[in-house]
Amino acid sequence: MTGAPSGPPASARLLLSCADRPGIVAAVSSFLEKQGANIFQSDQYSTDPEGGEFFMRVEFHLEGIDDNRDDFERGFADVAGSLGMSWRISYTAQRKRIAIMVSRYDHCLLDLLWRWRRGELDCDIPLVVSNWTDLQADVETFGVQYVHVPVDKDKKAEAEARHLGLFGERFDLIVLARYMQIMSGDFLQAVKTPVINIHHSFLPAFAGADPYARARERGVKLIGATAHYVSEELDAGPIIEQDVSRVTHRDSTETLVGIGRDIERSVLARAVKAHLEDRVIVFGNRTVVF
Repeated sequence: MTGAPSGPPASARLLLSCADRPGIVAAVSSFLEKQGANIFQSDQYSTDPEGGEFFMRVEFHLEGIDDNRDDFERGFADVAGSLGMSWRISYTAQRKRIAIMVSRYDHCLLDLLWRWRRGELDCDIPLVVSNWTDLQADVETFGVQYVHVPVDKDKKAEAEARHLGLFGERFDLIVLARYMQIMSGDFLQAVKTPVINIHHSFLPAFAGADPYARARERGVKLIGATAHYVSEELDAGPIIEQDVSRVTHRDSTETLVGIGRDIERSVLARAVKAHLEDRVIVFGNRTVVF
């Protein structure tokens, strides 16, 4: 089961960053023009036009690029080298593959699968991995494989080894859809795949256990959720997407939980969609999201 591709055939997305200086846009567009490419979307951002960092995302159509990727990339590597660029390219004909990890909360998982089935997420989702069996029947109704990998606190390394065996290098993204286990630094280094997590609060406030109860005790007027890339430091990876909702003193803890889950669903879906569409550039512990 797959959704419709988001971009036209024979098209690609080029993302780059480098020290800001005159001539970057001209060099990129000139190279693409010489290749016969037609740019149909371009975004750029500079942290400071004098000595700052420059970021650019270009989406273009080029007939025959899917058969000549190596030649195209070798040519652009010369341009990138002359300007000290970091860059990457993705091709819309090559669908990204997502693996989802989940524990027992179903709202983010089922929302992602529903959006995928409707064609809102341009990807393939062949695998869901969980440390519980609770959601197996729900996942299998989408035609997705469900693998149960229990996690014993004294045998966590064994579980992570199983995860690495399942993922291999077959996925472009791993999504933690309320997976209630902390990933070790060794796992994150070995998996070699970006990992997106949804955090059930507006980071950094109320991080940790029982955020909604603690938020209610503080009498907060806003609650939120944060989607971020996972790093070795807990809940401190680069933030991709956030949102909030206004609440009042009349809202119970249960009401806050319900509102929070709605926010979590939408924030995670937006973050995953941005990643799939190659709209995120990470620099340091921050992101540029075009």
